[in-house]
Amino acid sequence: MVPGLIGKSEMIVKDEDLVSRLGNVPVEVLSTPRLIQLLETAAVEAIRDFIPSDQVSLGTELRIKHLSATPLGMKVTANALLRGIEKNRLLFLVDAYDEKEKVAEGEHERVLVSRERFLQKVKEKRGG
Repeated sequence: MVPGLIGKSEMIVKDEDLVSRLGNVPVEVLSTPRLIQLLETAAVEAIRDFIPSDQVSLGTELRIKHLSATPLGMKVTANALLRGIEKNRLLFLVDAYDEKEKVAEGEHERVLVSRERFLQKVKEKRGG
């Protein structure tokens, strides 16, 4: 895995993606949590073919600015660029655009960890 890898993820904003689904805000635009999911998916796409089979990539940090609202029915494209690798930390630049303008920008960090060790910790946390 080397810096420079890029990933992309796209979606059409649907009812389940809206701010109005999160509570009492009657606004039919893309919610920030759903935008975050799209940005993380772009980062995963950038490295998907380079992750060893015994490891898993986990999101650990995300700093974004949600710059503009995207209405119901509009397409959104998220991009991720692997800008650096520090041991098991993968550092990405991320952004997203709807059909009219840039809607988000920021940084995302993922870590590569042992799949087996991670699943064991989850199992122990459940009490099993």
